[in-house]
Amino acid sequence: MSTVTSLKELLVEQLKDLYSAETQLVKALPKMAKAATDEDLKTGFTEHWEQTKTHVERLEKVMEQLDESPKGKKCKAMEGLIAEGKEVLQMEGDPALIDSALIAAAQKVEHYEMAGYGTVRTLAERLGEDQIADLLQTTLDEEGETDKRLTRIAEEIDIETAEDDDEEDEE
Repeated sequence: MSTVTSLKELLVEQLKDLYSAETQLVKALPKMAKAATDEDLKTGFTEHWEQTKTHVERLEKVMEQLDESPKGKKCKAMEGLIAEGKEVLQMEGDPALIDSALIAAAQKVEHYEMAGYGTVRTLAERLGEDQIADLLQTTLDEEGETDKRLTRIAEEIDIETAEDDDEEDEE
């Protein structure tokens, strides 16, 4: 267990957690893209993978400005969210339903990240680290856009076909 004695130490701890989360996500997103059958979803995962690599670089830049290393912490929450995503990757069934499950897993990740980035942005603001806060806000905005895009894709996936097939099987 670590001891935090200042607002800056808290910021650094939270940034390390996000760095771990983002680096774990860099490894997971290509698998999600490969599993997706909806072309918009596949493209969305691939684009977010590229964006996530930029988030990692941004966090490295922030930590450099704070004269700290981004490494040294394992984000257990992201580890759990990715484990849930792996369960989806092993599901069998209608592709539209699997895509919907992938979106659900991805949106859980996005909401976790948005909470984390909102927190570190606020901590940076409180410390007067305006340039850092701006960088973190940029990432927060991108995470929010990804979440909205996932919602749009979810609304467009044709899951009625899967439900119709289930009804026919029951007859």
